[in-house]
Amino acid sequence: MLRGMRKASSNWVGKTIMAIVMGVLIISFGVWGIADIFKGFGQSTVAKVGGTEISLNEFRQIYTDRLQQISRQVGRPLTPDQARSFGLDRQVLQQTIAEAALDEEARRLGLGQSDEQIRQFIMSDPNFKGVSGNFDANRFQAVIRNFGYTEQRYVSEQRKVSLRRQITGTIGAGLEPPKAMLDVLTRFQNEQRAVEFVKLDAAQAGAIDAPSPEALAAYFEDHKVQFRAPEYRKISFVVVSPEEIGKWSDVSDEDAKKVFEQRKDRLGTPEKRQIHQIVFPTPAEAATARERLAGGTSFEDLGKERGLTASDVDLGLVTKSSLDPAVGDAAFALPAGEISQPIQGRLGTSIVKVDKIEPGNEANYASLAGDIKREIATERARVKVADLRDKMEDERGGGSSVIDAAQKLGLTAVTLDAVDRSGRAPNGQPVANIPQGLDVVSQAFNTDVGVDNDSISFKGGYVWYDVLAITPSRDRNLDEVRDQVEARWRQDQIAAKLKAKATEMVQKLEQGGKLADEAAAVGAKVETASGFKRDDSPAGVPATVVSAAFRTAKDGVGQTAAGGGEVVVFRVTDIVDPAADAASEAAKKLKDSLDRALTDEQVASYVNKLQTDIGTTINQAAFAQVTGANQ
Repeated sequence: MLRGMRKASSNWVGKTIMAIVMGVLIISFGVWGIADIFKGFGQSTVAKVGGTEISLNEFRQIYTDRLQQISRQVGRPLTPDQARSFGLDRQVLQQTIAEAALDEEARRLGLGQSDEQIRQFIMSDPNFKGVSGNFDANRFQAVIRNFGYTEQRYVSEQRKVSLRRQITGTIGAGLEPPKAMLDVLTRFQNEQRAVEFVKLDAAQAGAIDAPSPEALAAYFEDHKVQFRAPEYRKISFVVVSPEEIGKWSDVSDEDAKKVFEQRKDRLGTPEKRQIHQIVFPTPAEAATARERLAGGTSFEDLGKERGLTASDVDLGLVTKSSLDPAVGDAAFALPAGEISQPIQGRLGTSIVKVDKIEPGNEANYASLAGDIKREIATERARVKVADLRDKMEDERGGGSSVIDAAQKLGLTAVTLDAVDRSGRAPNGQPVANIPQGLDVVSQAFNTDVGVDNDSISFKGGYVWYDVLAITPSRDRNLDEVRDQVEARWRQDQIAAKLKAKATEMVQKLEQGGKLADEAAAVGAKVETASGFKRDDSPAGVPATVVSAAFRTAKDGVGQTAAGGGEVVVFRVTDIVDPAADAASEAAKKLKDSLDRALTDEQVASYVNKLQTDIGTTINQAAFAQVTGANQ
């Protein structure tokens, strides 16, 4: 498992996915050590937590949703093998079990959440706000549909999430990291170093004579695998996505203006007025009060007589829609400074005075046209994508190739005559006609000629692909790659010479030599950097030098490889251990991080205890079936 994870995270994609796993899959629930509770039981159940059964179909839905979410974040689909190598299968299972345990505990404690609380929680979510800045029901439906949720399922999930937060929020409340821990970590984080260093490159390696034919041939034989021709595949694919189909410029002004007129009131800024209001039980009392106001009595004095405070009388800046309709119509028809006649409203007879008017800004179509058109186009494209997906699947189910199906549906299929696993053509250059973020190549290398492959999710749409031919990997002969072999041989020669020269310089420095003298002897210059921390990237200083400097004592020397074939010789000239400042912004951020870590640890322990107390069993066969481990 660990070896697989190390291998999986050795490139940028793996590192990105592992980072997402740690952030998205709630590591506070990532409590391992469940292998001893694997037991076989009902084929339709993946796990049982107390009285809750996690069905095979339910876990398959959860697992598929999580993989698709991560695939969208990294911009490329994950295969079952990749997911298992990253440990996603176990992470999702652990989270699902932890959530089920918390759901069981919420039921035991009798916790609940009203429909109105859930409604307010969803409506306040910024992800569901439209162009006007308010909750947009259409956007809500589109977003949750894009993540594979129905409205009923999403509301149900949010109710569960809210109850779980009630429990975990209580568990983590009041936790504080020890002051000693904060001090140590603050010093570690803020420690600074200064170095002097010399970069050695090809110029310091000296002249490299051309290799003899015999030496080149021998080098080629020793490194033959490095020059082997990769496997190439001929691939065809077709992309059906909202981005490809929905071009915002295709939406007419007529259609956009219809939507604009429907939303005009919500898109603009309404007029606001500062209003004083007093409500009277009868029209007669209101009429009498109106005469007194006309005679010079103030609203405040009249309000005091009726037991009202200044804030009771002053409504502040309000919109017309926030008032009783009759009162709003009258108040917004008055000039500033005027007092209304008695107004019969729903709650009594009112008199209002307008103190200040803030004009509203009417929505302007020209400034909003682009956003409205894009929104319309996206919605239309989603419908079109769904329709084309069904038609494409029907064609594929009937035995049509990707190219034939695309032609029948008026779509454009792309054919790559030869591409290797890295997405390069035989000339070594990246193929140019694959959309950015689409990893159809790695998918094609996990299948075979003639296989009816599942579609790939891509930018809210789908990609279908076929492998048309395979050209196997083969050994090249020296004549095919002579220039590459000689260039690689030269690089190795330079690297060996620089390594030897750097080792010699380090030895002299350790014996009391000066870096400036050694640099001058090889025609290099001494550079310096100071005041940098462990996570800093000072200009002109290779990252490997920063890392090595924090492993080296003051006045210590060392060497490290840098990018571009360079070797760097360095000396640590100073170490600064600043006093911890608990009031600094960095210290506050560190404390927040520790608070979260302690809370995660506390919640994980609590969930572990819950699982033990209520009983947890896992069906290994069903788990393997969902995650593809038994294939």
